[in-house]
Amino acid sequence: MEIGLGKNGRRAYELDEIGIVPARRTRDPEEVSIAWQIDAYRFETPLVVSPMDSVSSPQTVVAVGEQGGLGVLDLEGLWTRYEDPEPLLQEIRELDDVAATKRLQEIYAAPIQEELIGRRIEEVRDAGLVTAVRLSPQRTAQYHKAVVDAGVDIFVIRGTTVSAEHVSGRAEPLNLKQFIYDLDVPVVVGGCATYTAALHLMRTGAAGVLVGFGGGSGHTTRSVLGVAVPMASAIGDVAAARRDYLDESGGRYVHVIADGGMTGSGDIAKALACGADAVMVGSPLARATEAPGRGYHWGSEAHHEELPRGERVKVGTIGDLKSILHGPADTSDGSMNLMGALRRTMATSGYTDLKEFQRVEVVVNPHH
Repeated sequence: MEIGLGKNGRRAYELDEIGIVPARRTRDPEEVSIAWQIDAYRFETPLVVSPMDSVSSPQTVVAVGEQGGLGVLDLEGLWTRYEDPEPLLQEIRELDDVAATKRLQEIYAAPIQEELIGRRIEEVRDAGLVTAVRLSPQRTAQYHKAVVDAGVDIFVIRGTTVSAEHVSGRAEPLNLKQFIYDLDVPVVVGGCATYTAALHLMRTGAAGVLVGFGGGSGHTTRSVLGVAVPMASAIGDVAAARRDYLDESGGRYVHVIADGGMTGSGDIAKALACGADAVMVGSPLARATEAPGRGYHWGSEAHHEELPRGERVKVGTIGDLKSILHGPADTSDGSMNLMGALRRTMATSGYTDLKEFQRVEVVVNPHH
């Protein structure tokens, strides 16, 4: 599509521009399985919780695990910088909007304490659940040993955008392929949003790739960096890379996890319909009574020391984690019973498992 005489661009689609078409005989929601398995780990729901301090504390990570999802703890957040972050969380919730970013930068300037990394991982492991943690590409080389020693199950390397070859004249880049090869645990890495970038990440040996630039509600990446890739198209492109890599590697299936921009149950269903294996969500769970943000939501980019690309967003509190994930819902806007809604979408369109549901027909339904 021509943008101007000297520049062409492809038309890409957001999740809210597509619709799911029920085309087969309907099923009973009770017969539908929304279970997801990555590597040796099986989850009753395809839901991964975003590693953001407003959502993921050691306690909520455990609570989500008990509800059948996978919580991911951010090892560069407050829980590894402070022995007891509760007073700071309280302060962040009370900041006025003007002061919020500057104060966030100060709070997050405290150094990461290596011994807290091990302790937080233990807190989740002691609950007998699958333990997943996140580091940025920049910190992975520095702290991965502490993480592995603590016995983590799934390692998430998540940045705004992660490439297989980070080119930098200043520092020794993280050799992702070597790193994943040396590590004994499955690695999920992202974000990426194109076929080529995803294929490169898959070739590093990652067990899963995150699609998106964490373009969720707590982020201003789009307005600050101008980086944005509409989610429906991005997932479709990365799903194509997954299919081609499956052939190229002789059967290695890499999971595609949609990350960012899904605020309600309909978005989650559409992301899976476009080809995602699972979704990573933040803001829908920031609205849980248990969430550390207590109705406020912010991401790791919000306190970047040089270029903040996020803000503290008021999302409000609507109910406990269990009702947000499994109901019963007392709202009609798709913000509660996310997993029950997904079952119903699949049942209505005639599918009983997620792999099948990825083949459902979708239509483009442009903004009115």
